This record gives sequence, structure tokens and C-alpha cells, in this order.
Amino acid sequence: MSLLAVSDVVAGYGESDQILKGTGLDVGRGEIVAILGPNGAGKSTLLKAIAGIVRPRTGSILVDGVSISGLPPREISRRGVVFVPQDANVFSSMTIEENLEIGAYVDPRKLPERLTTIFKRIPELATRRKKKAGTLSGGQRQLLAMGMALMVAPKLMLLDEPTAGLSPAAAENLFEMVRSISADGVAIAMVEQNALRALMIADRAFILVDGRNARCGPAQAIAADPEIRRVFLGAQANV
Repeated sequence: MSLLAVSDVVAGYGESDQILKGTGLDVGRGEIVAILGPNGAGKSTLLKAIAGIVRPRTGSILVDGVSISGLPPREISRRGVVFVPQDANVFSSMTIEENLEIGAYVDPRKLPERLTTIFKRIPELATRRKKKAGTLSGGQRQLLAMGMALMVAPKLMLLDEPTAGLSPAAAENLFEMVRSISADGVAIAMVEQNALRALMIADRAFILVDGRNARCGPAQAIAADPEIRRVFLGAQANV
């Protein structure tokens, strides 16, 4: 049984605005799944529907075989599913340590242990733990956002465009962090603008077009398919 099983989800931001038109997705334990497609395909909306930010109109979203569809985001995170948005994902006026403490709301008793684990995993945050999050670079802010998500001890992490706006070096650092988190058994569903790089670390990929599933399969096969590279990966196909 898949850790996450999404089927036939219809969702959007208004009564006449159906972004997702019967979309499906599944993620296994410890697996990295890349969600790709053109702008407006519904990729971010799919993550938000799973996280409870957008309420599905129809369809099912199961975690460990139990429905989470329609639950509030806080309850979904308590069940081990955490969402890291592209923007506004840290509290700039608070310190790094205070941001991480917020991430421990699910189980405050584990705060000291999890802080130690996060600072060991991301040493550059440890050395700045008393600094305001607003002083961090874009790459460091993304690492902090992921650290906040890890404070929940999640089963599944949903990443929305995690490398958007980052330098190549910062993006590569983040991709390595994603790989490391997955190696520890956390499943990851990732919407990513750098499609080819995402496919290099992913196990499988789903391609969405106009709110529907267009293709899915092993990441290596998706990356190697010349038609997919031409139609769905665009200019990146020549990189």
C-alpha cells in the first residue's frame, strides 16, 4: 500500500474555477516523486489539496489508507504530512531557533531532541541560531523552512518549487538536502521548476497538463524520453 494515494481529485479556488480535473498521484515510503508540467497545470494546487489548504470538491486523498481529504492543515500535519510553500515559509522577525520551535508544536516534548537533530543536519543554521530569519540568504531560508517541517518528524514532505530564485550552488545544496531527507525514510513529493535536475534525484515522476495526469513513470525513463523532453521540459531538454 502506498503511503499517499490521491485519486480523481477535483479542486480549485472558486465554484467555477476547477484547477484540478480528476488528478491522481501516489507516493511510496521514502520515495521521491517529482511533479512536473507547464505553468498553470495545477502542480501547486495538487500539493495544497493534499495539505488541506485547498479543499477538494471530489476525489480521495489517503495517507496509510486513511482519508485526510477535507481535514484542516493542522490536523493533516499531525498525521505526518507537511507542506513547505515556495514563499512566506519562515517568520522573518523571529530567530532561526524560534522558527524551529514553532515547527515542534505537534509534540513539544520532543523539542530539545529535534532541535539537536536539525542543527546537526543543517550546521549553517546552528551557527546562526540566534539570528533573525530575515537576515538569511534565499537558500538558507529554504533550508530553515525544511528544518521547520522536519521538526514535525513527518512521513511525507510536500515541497513547492523549493529552488525557485536560488543560485545554482544554493539549489544544488537543497537538492542534496532532499536526497538526504529521503534516505532517512521521509517520502517527498516535489514540484520543481528545474525539471531535469529533479528527475535526477527522483524515483518517479508525474506530469500534469491542464489539471490532468499526462504521463507518469520512473524518473529516468521520463528524463530519457525525447518526446517528453521536447513537449514538457521545453528549453531544459537541450541542457
